[in-house]
Parts: sequence; C-alpha cells; structure tokens
Amino acid sequence: MTSTVVNRGSAEAARAEELRSVLVDRLCGDGVVRSAAVEAALRRVPRHLFVPGTSLEEAYADEAVYTKRDPDTGASISAASQLRIVAMMLEQLQAAPGMRVLELGAGTGYNAALLAALVGPEGRVTTVDVDDDLVAGARDHLAAAGAPNVEAVLGDGALGHPDSAPYDRIIATVGAYEVPTAWLEQLAPGGRLVVPLRLSGAVSRSIVFERAERGWTSRGSELAVFMPLRGIGDDARRVIDLTGDGQVTLQTHGDNTDADADGLAGVLGAGRCEAWSGVCFVPRESFEWLYLWLSCRLANPLMRMNVEPAARDSGLVAPMFPTTAMATTRGGDLAYLTIRAAEPGPDSARRYEVGVIGHGPGAEELAYQVVEEVRVWDRDHRNHQARFELPDTAVVSDPEAGRYVLDRPRHPVTVIWE
Repeated sequence: MTSTVVNRGSAEAARAEELRSVLVDRLCGDGVVRSAAVEAALRRVPRHLFVPGTSLEEAYADEAVYTKRDPDTGASISAASQLRIVAMMLEQLQAAPGMRVLELGAGTGYNAALLAALVGPEGRVTTVDVDDDLVAGARDHLAAAGAPNVEAVLGDGALGHPDSAPYDRIIATVGAYEVPTAWLEQLAPGGRLVVPLRLSGAVSRSIVFERAERGWTSRGSELAVFMPLRGIGDDARRVIDLTGDGQVTLQTHGDNTDADADGLAGVLGAGRCEAWSGVCFVPRESFEWLYLWLSCRLANPLMRMNVEPAARDSGLVAPMFPTTAMATTRGGDLAYLTIRAAEPGPDSARRYEVGVIGHGPGAEELAYQVVEEVRVWDRDHRNHQARFELPDTAVVSDPEAGRYVLDRPRHPVTVIWE
C-alpha cells in the first residue's frame, strides 16, 4: 500500500512538473516572460498546491482559477489569476533578491510564493487579505509549497501594512479605483508600485509607478482587469439587465453616472441605427488605447456589455466580440462598438472596420458622436500611447494638449497622450 501511494505521488509530481514546464515554455515563447528570474520562479513554484480541488490540467492551464464567490450575489471575489497576467506583473515589478515586498490581495498565496522565490531567503514578502478564510488558506498553501519567507496577514489592503514598512516593492493583485495614500507612504525611497488601476469606466491598466520630482509617474502599463479591492477602498460594480432575462447586461461602475436601469429598460427594442467610422483594425490588433481614448472623451465612460450567445445569434445585438462589447449610454440611449469585415489592406491582410450600433430615441446622435471620437483617435493618437501621473499638486485637463484629469478624492490621475 505504501509503495502504491508513493508511486502515485511521484507520478503526480512528475505530471505537474511536465505541465508547468509546457506552460512556462509557452509564456516565454510569447514574450510574456522576459527575465531569467521570473522564468525560474514560475518553474520552481508548484501552482497546483495553491488550488487544491482542481485537476492538474486546470491548475496549469493559462486561465484564472476562481476560488471564492460572494454568497449573496454569486460574483467571484477571489481567484488564482491567469498565469500570463501574473507573469506580466512580476516583470513590471522587477523584484530582486533581498527586497521587502508588500502584496495586496493574498488570494491563494501563489503570487506571494513567486515573490518569495524572486526575493530569496534574504528578502521578505508580506501579503494581505481582507478575508480570514483566504488568509488561513494562503498560509496552508505557502507552508505546503515551502515558502517560509512570507507573512500572510489579515487586514484591509487599502491600509497596506505599516508594521513591516518601508517596502522596496508594492504590488496589488486586486483592482483599485484610486491609489491609496498608505501604499505611497509605505514605499521606500526609490521604490516601485504596480497596481491594476481602473482608470475610467471599464478601462483598467496595470501601471508601474515610481516617484518623480513633482509626483508619481508611470514607467509603463499593460492592459489588465482584476476583481476590485474590497474594504474601505471598495469599488463595487453594478449590473443593469437590458433584456430582463440576463441575455444582455451592462456592468457599470461608480463613475458611470449616466447609466440608469429604469431609463434603459427596453432600449434594445427602441429602434436601431448604425454608424461606421472608416477606421480599420487587423486581426489580433488591440483596441486598448482606443477604449482609453473614448473613456477620456465621453461623458459616460465605456462599460462592458455582456451578451449571451442566444441574444447574438438571434440578431438582437451584434457585439464586437462573441460575448462582449464596450458601450456608453446617455439617458435612455445606448451605443456600443461593433465591427464588420472591410476591404483588405495594401498587404492583402484582413481588416475590420469599427462601427457603432445605437438604440433609443436619441441614439443616432450618440452613435455618431462615438464614431467621430474613433476618427479623432485614429487621426491624432493611433500611433501614440498614454502615460499616467499622480501629481502632488492639482492640474487641470487640457484636451488640446492631450491631457485629461480623472477625478479622485485624494489622488487624481492625469492621463497624458504623447
């Protein structure tokens, strides 16, 4: 019996290592993993030990593993993130041996174990979560994986963890609408913060912040969406059911002030119009900067419109992607982005034209407004990216200079199109 158990355990460990190796090879090949340190950490830490109850194939798929849901709403509130997002943010963080690191959002403890591998035995990782069951689980998983230089503590992530400050690196693995002052204060001089910041509406980016002369400035950013911070920094989402049966819904946020469920009731049956921009994309080209531009420019920033297959197949809606589109509203009007096949480009490559579909009594005007903003972005900003600042003193928006200030209670975010 003992021999059988040992053999089974050895076979499972070998299979886990094989699957882990295949996944890390893929991330290296895709250019997500760029440093030897991050590659070594990913190869070393056994992810399956942090998601017990899942198969090895699930543990080493490049997908998020959801581990906890809100008992009232059923919404996911904790997960082991998709590994390519984990790797991307570790590359942004640039943690090195001997550093002290604070992580906000312990989750399963997997990311903390990777951080521990990066900082080595002379470094120290503190990971914080708001739920005692998650903290207890993270501690168990970390012990099973042999990560002794990690302290998992119960607390509100928005407060950081002053007891172990200052930190050379701080990383949030939860989405935030505003960078808490505590995180900035607990960074050591020359420190680096990586945070998935919800900028406007549904637009979120993982931003690297470092201290500059007159505030905090970005040193790079990547598209990333995380479940929101809970506690005093809560950024709860709200869902508007456009069809009454969950077939088409809008996910709204606190800054989507012109998104009224009663006013939008039945909007998909209130006529339909289309407006086309003449702006084209090639397959796999990202829409991320267009989304940010629209959310900076529109009175009601973009929201995620989720679509069930039946609603798409029936022709009720024609979303940009099979189950999602980005949308805006104004009163009882709805406008959302879509695409259609366009003439091939000079290189004969496939192209898709961006358009807008509108519903509601004033939807035509709204749709053409969105289309015009798509054209402005294409003309003036398509070949540019934006950088982000948290200035020490107030600044004002200057659209002519490509500068937009996203209001926050304590630390407004300046978006600068360069």
